[in-house]
Amino acid sequence: MFNTLHLMFEQQYTELALAVDLIAERIRALGHPAPGSYSAYAKLATVKEAIGATSAEEMIRALAKDQGTVVRTARSVFPAAEKADDEPTADLLTQRMQVHEKTAWMLRAMAA
Repeated sequence: MFNTLHLMFEQQYTELALAVDLIAERIRALGHPAPGSYSAYAKLATVKEAIGATSAEEMIRALAKDQGTVVRTARSVFPAAEKADDEPTADLLTQRMQVHEKTAWMLRAMAA
């Protein structure tokens, strides 16, 4: 199970690192400065960094919950993108919601 968890966490880390770049590019395309560091993103985040050691099972449950938080946050921004007729942002939100919904489902299945 360790190898499966390790691979899944590594894939998720890579996916999120790429997502940060896509989000920053979209922010800049809209004419705004993007956060320039992970600490700047962390200050804006709705999901806070976990502190302290936890078991693998606790980590999986927390990550599944956090995926849901990201989906809800993206969904809450969607009306602003629609009101602004900003299809590229709406598309980015839709893509992010799909990724996080799938990841949450996979994590919940693992935790069961």
